[in-house]
Amino acid sequence: MALVLYERGSKLVAYKEKTPTRRFASKITRYGKNEDAPKNLKAILPKKSGRSGGTITVRHQGGRQKRYYRQIDFSRNKFDVEGVVVSLEYDPNRNVDIALVKYPDGDYRYILAPQGLKIKDKVISSEKNEIRLGNAMKLQNMPIGTAVHNVELTPGRGGQIGRSAGTSLILQAKQSPFAHLKMPSGEIRMIPLQSMATIGILGNEDWKNVKIGKAGKVRHMGIRPSVRGVAQDPRSHAHGGGEARSGVGRKKPMTKYGRPAVGKTRKPGKYSDKLIIKRR
Repeated sequence: MALVLYERGSKLVAYKEKTPTRRFASKITRYGKNEDAPKNLKAILPKKSGRSGGTITVRHQGGRQKRYYRQIDFSRNKFDVEGVVVSLEYDPNRNVDIALVKYPDGDYRYILAPQGLKIKDKVISSEKNEIRLGNAMKLQNMPIGTAVHNVELTPGRGGQIGRSAGTSLILQAKQSPFAHLKMPSGEIRMIPLQSMATIGILGNEDWKNVKIGKAGKVRHMGIRPSVRGVAQDPRSHAHGGGEARSGVGRKKPMTKYGRPAVGKTRKPGKYSDKLIIKRR
């Protein structure tokens, strides 16, 4: 199979057009789509539009451009087999780029692409190996101060935290049976030492600086308009009602369903509270 090698990286650029919608807009030039990638790693992503059985369960979703879902290897469970990065690609379902890795047995897998990963680089997943960009290993075998991503909360379950653009977690301490990891929010959390993690900081960190510029692009992303609560009637929203323009009209802002919308909204007594050493 002939694979196209994409060398162009992510870069934040401003639009040249100076029309009212494009005046302050910007975009990121990202890696291209690999049309020659294995077909078994891609499938049409079903469009739910925030509905379950016809009932809206998530508001402000609908429309969206058709897209394919790329199956990502979050578990990195192909142990002790060295693979080669054959392409870096754009993924419409996430804000970080992905890398296609080819293994000697002909198997292909997608992984999240950290900063600095290049085509023809070699990556490996094992219990203990070299501290190198893109390698995956157990936290107990990493030195203190290592920046990691795609970290397992439960050993063997696959990476669940540290998967968005520009993200990394810092290994601060190891105290059996847990490692102390510092989150991007500043929270310090205990993670089992047997959990797998991938070395490096995820790329495309300028993603958060993009200014979309026009409403049409947001609709292509599947996001529908939202109406302010104070503009609704009191039966539709807790902020609604009142003569003419009025504020929230209560001590703190509430959600559509009457629950607090600001401040501490985390439920007390959550099972993972005991694993948090320092709050964000």
